[in-house]
Amino acid sequence: MHFSTHPFWLVGFRPFFSLTCLAGMSLPVIWALIFSGAVTLPDASFTAVQWHAHEMFFGFGWAVLGGFLLTSTKNWVNIRGYHGPALILLAAAWIIERIGMAFGGSWPHAAFLLTNNLFLGSIVAMLLWTLIRHRETDSYRDNAFFLIMLPGFLIAKYLMLEGGDFTTGYSMAIGLFRLAFLVMLERTLTGFMKAAFQTQLLRHPVLDMSIKLLGLVLVLEFALPRPITAAISLTLATLLAIRFFYWKPQLAFQRLDIGVMYIGYLCLVAQLLIEALGHAVTFIWVGSVSVHLFTFGVMGLIIPGMIVRISKGHTGRKVIFQTGDKLVLVIMLAALFARIIAPQWLPAAYLGWIHLAATCWFAAFAILGWRTIPLLLRPRIDGREH
Repeated sequence: MHFSTHPFWLVGFRPFFSLTCLAGMSLPVIWALIFSGAVTLPDASFTAVQWHAHEMFFGFGWAVLGGFLLTSTKNWVNIRGYHGPALILLAAAWIIERIGMAFGGSWPHAAFLLTNNLFLGSIVAMLLWTLIRHRETDSYRDNAFFLIMLPGFLIAKYLMLEGGDFTTGYSMAIGLFRLAFLVMLERTLTGFMKAAFQTQLLRHPVLDMSIKLLGLVLVLEFALPRPITAAISLTLATLLAIRFFYWKPQLAFQRLDIGVMYIGYLCLVAQLLIEALGHAVTFIWVGSVSVHLFTFGVMGLIIPGMIVRISKGHTGRKVIFQTGDKLVLVIMLAALFARIIAPQWLPAAYLGWIHLAATCWFAAFAILGWRTIPLLLRPRIDGREH
């Protein structure tokens, strides 16, 4: 078997979910060691905080988002999709970017820029090409949001590292990932609840579109007056909360695999409320609660379950959460508690909580990788190619 025809390179989720597991294991632990002073980054033009934010959004976050979109876009427009050498080059570009972020401070600036933008620039161009070229056969008209979102990530990345405005880039990155989750949760939870409980969730076109449009506006939060962004955040949180109660949480919480996604949904609402009320009320939080409600509560809780579902379902297996899969979700709930709730209760142990949260990420993604990567390395068991 030729290397490029190995099952691992048949479809985008296979290599990129594997890289997601490696990133989830390593990046939070490295940051905890940097934060505590045990490890120092080589000299670079960016700070350690910039490194941490960039790597969690554009290393970890874009590994999973890239794997998801490479897989889903081909299904949305009904084409074969990128595979073989195209995926090998993308995975190599992602790895080179991680090396550059770790050691590229001494590289010529042009070389650093090339390695730092090759992956994201390439995958954004490829995804846009798929969605635009096959627009007529697209199953989802609201994929227009991705046509706006994808180039936005390039701008956010530039601002975080090169544009001299880290805060703006960081705000944009959160807004873009938030919008991606708003679009994806709307589609996936509907299907999951129907499969698990044979129930239909409320889908009101005006409500759904209002939520996504408000999410899109908040991508530009940095450019708007604070009272306006507070009002938009509060409105979006309110609409999401109203829809949450119509989405039958009393059923969802009967199953851990769906229940954690609903907790992730609530963390999204909570993050918006903190952003909204923080403009008017001074909260004394220990640690950066708002951003970590999103990264631990939304990304940390929803992504592992999605990886399990897609890795099993798209390799021809039944989507059943076994004991090991459920353990991953429980560990990520513990990580959320350690990073957000525990420091408010015992702030003197803040450094210990950060190390515990990072250890939870390591354990969860190590188990997830141990369970799923072998599936990603093998052909589908139902006889289909991809």
